[in-house]
Amino acid sequence: MRDPGLVVTLAYDGLCTFEFGIAVEIFGLARPEFDFPWYRHQVAAIEPGPLRAAGGLTFAVDGGLDLLAQAQTIVIPGWRDRNAAVPEDLLAALRAAHERGARIVSICSGVFVLAASGLLDDLKATTHWRYCAELQARYPQIAVDASVLYVDNGRLICSAGSAAGIDACLHLVARDCGQAVANRVGQRLVMAPQRSGGQAQFIEQPVIHSPRRDVAALLDWLQARLHEPLSVAQMADYLAVSQRTLLRRFHEATGISPKGWLLQARLQRARELLTHERDMQRVAEASGFASAESLRSAFRQHVGVSPAVYRRRFGQNGGKAGITSAL
Repeated sequence: MRDPGLVVTLAYDGLCTFEFGIAVEIFGLARPEFDFPWYRHQVAAIEPGPLRAAGGLTFAVDGGLDLLAQAQTIVIPGWRDRNAAVPEDLLAALRAAHERGARIVSICSGVFVLAASGLLDDLKATTHWRYCAELQARYPQIAVDASVLYVDNGRLICSAGSAAGIDACLHLVARDCGQAVANRVGQRLVMAPQRSGGQAQFIEQPVIHSPRRDVAALLDWLQARLHEPLSVAQMADYLAVSQRTLLRRFHEATGISPKGWLLQARLQRARELLTHERDMQRVAEASGFASAESLRSAFRQHVGVSPAVYRRRFGQNGGKAGITSAL
């Protein structure tokens, strides 16, 4: 097996400790269980010290931005502030590294550094679901996907929320060393090497900002009746308007159609019930699905995992069950 080369992880004042630790854990630890070359790992400071990380830590580094010229892979942990300017010398170093063939991996909000470099223009990317709309608005030339755990563009890899950085890094290990090796690294982390579903399973129902009073009242009315069959005609009757007017007002207030909002609300209700209710048919009926099978179908399509998998992860006994299934 060929040498996977040098991985350089960026460090800066205000470092995101968890994301930084992911890179060190996967690429920086010795792997005596393998009889082939493992990654070499170094830490590059993007600015003079002292450097402090979240949690009150201070740390030393192996060098500065000059290390990026030697790296086969560069890891950008979550950026210290999405609104903080990215130093131009860092952007130039990233562009130069990419041009010579280095891979760059961003974890969570680290994608804002990549986006600022222009390297993601006309490509697909992701980040934590809370930041996807902001990323898309600031960089409309990027195709932002809020539903996935990571995006692989070949030499540019972006992960979603913090823990999804593990998924992205294990994916890179699988690319370099094979899936069997990635599986063993995942086992050492006590983590499934390939998690099912995307980050849609973690996204809460969208918050509605300052809706019209009549539409707000309608939403409360709908929330209390999610278990009932509901139609656009009933909603229009509730507001005493035409269906056309209802559709227009509803979209202005929520950004989606009544049907789309109902589906999201029912899936959210099902999420809540699945944490403590074992009977799938009861969950389906209480959240407004015609059958357990229709609930399963909607859950797989829009949440990205089955209701059973969601229950194992987020139910009252989810922690114990989740570790068992990961192994």
